Amino acid sequence: MDRQRITQASVNIPMAPFLNKHKPWVSVICTCYNHAQFVQESLRSVINQTYPNVELIVIDNASSDGSVAAITSFCAQYPSTRFIQNTVNRGLCRAFNQGLSLAIGEYIIDLSADDIMLPQRVARQVEQFISLPAYYGVVFSNATYIDARGEFLRHHHPVRPDGRTTERVPTGDVFQEVLTRYFINTPTMMMRHNMLTALGGYDETLAYEDFDFWVRSSRTHRYAYIDEVLTQKRLLSSSQSQHVLRVDNPLLESTWRVCQKAYDLCQTADEYKALASRIRQFIRKCFYAEQYELAARFGRLLGHIEPIGLPSRVILLLCRIHLPVNGVYRRYRLATK
Repeated sequence: MDRQRITQASVNIPMAPFLNKHKPWVSVICTCYNHAQFVQESLRSVINQTYPNVELIVIDNASSDGSVAAITSFCAQYPSTRFIQNTVNRGLCRAFNQGLSLAIGEYIIDLSADDIMLPQRVARQVEQFISLPAYYGVVFSNATYIDARGEFLRHHHPVRPDGRTTERVPTGDVFQEVLTRYFINTPTMMMRHNMLTALGGYDETLAYEDFDFWVRSSRTHRYAYIDEVLTQKRLLSSSQSQHVLRVDNPLLESTWRVCQKAYDLCQTADEYKALASRIRQFIRKCFYAEQYELAARFGRLLGHIEPIGLPSRVILLLCRIHLPVNGVYRRYRLATK
């Protein structure tokens, strides 16, 4: 049976004296699955924010390691934390929506239990939101990638010695840009609650959230970028993004469904062109992952936008003969890392 347990030890505790009722509330929804090694550090990064009005909601998605014990211990120290313990793994999107249904904040942050928010993050993003018109729905920033030990790996956007990025980061109307390439570091986003509600939250039928959210939200709202590192994102071998080329991964199926949505939302020739370019990339990924029938579906969608070029036609032909390339390609990727 699909059950959950919700705990909140702070129903009647008095409001801390430093809270400012005139500042908008921010709800941080932290989703955890087998992050026992990292979850307390992630949660402490929320508690350590310089901004006063932060609500913390934690959802454990039926972890099989010591995550629940770690979260329970944290909640004993910080009893205002709201903790939802799922007895079955409901998937990332549905778990986030559980938290969203409880959130009181005007702004929402989706935090993975292995990532870390720097102390000034919430304050800087709320400050930015307050300065923007209501049609801005997302504020995001730069980030650093860290490994399992917390060691620095690289910046999401490369930076100069003064910490400013060396490249142009799209802002404002980014719909065409999100079709073209990956430039938003997902855990850096702060989102308007009313925008998420209008969108119906994350699409629970998908295996992941970000590409779909970007497509749907950027059609109706603007995005703003803060050129600072405000989040540390942990890169782990178990991360979902590391499995996109596995034969049995569900990510490409979800991506095809998002591309269908994007096709329906495109309005200009340039937007269709951007989507076509992205679809050609996904055809190649389907080929490498040996998801041949899915590659054919991407091909049919591409054909609705433009005549299929020779490179894509060749790949689609190879898909028809089920060439077993996945093992070779994964060994190649490992050798070139």
